[in-house]
Amino acid sequence: MVFDITQIKKIRKQMGMTQHAFAREIGISQSMIAKLEAGRLDPTYSKVKQIEEGLMRMMKKDEKQAREIMTKKIISVSIREKVRSIIDMMRKNDVSQVPVIERGNVIGMVSETSILSKNLEDLGKATAQDVMIDSPPIIAPDTRMEIMKQLLNYYSLLLVKEKGKLIGLITRSDLMKSMV
Repeated sequence: MVFDITQIKKIRKQMGMTQHAFAREIGISQSMIAKLEAGRLDPTYSKVKQIEEGLMRMMKKDEKQAREIMTKKIISVSIREKVRSIIDMMRKNDVSQVPVIERGNVIGMVSETSILSKNLEDLGKATAQDVMIDSPPIIAPDTRMEIMKQLLNYYSLLLVKEKGKLIGLITRSDLMKSMV
């Protein structure tokens, strides 16, 4: 992204800030903002970088974090859970995937796709271990929206852990809801 200093007034107004508040947040004088907006000042490269970095900080401060959009109700299964039971649980809770947890650690995931991709001759004997796939990415509660978006391009689920404890999960659907 190329920062255009001539758009500073438009950016400031979109943010709903006065010149004084904007300048204070970025760390430059209000008079410099006034001169820049009026086109009476050609700033140095270092000042333009300072303004750009200040804007980026301000935008990131407003960006949602994982803890704000995660689903806290975690439906999980053990490695010995029968596939029939998992299917019933997924249908009952209207979910398409569940983490497999053993002794408090996420060891994999069972999804509709992972079940359908297996050629299970005897569904009654099959367990989560027979159909599970690798664990999805585990993120911190303060992970920002942009990172979650990137990860969800490649994974259907993100797990949120804090201090070694699973506290939530995020799907593409959760992300979409938070954007509205």
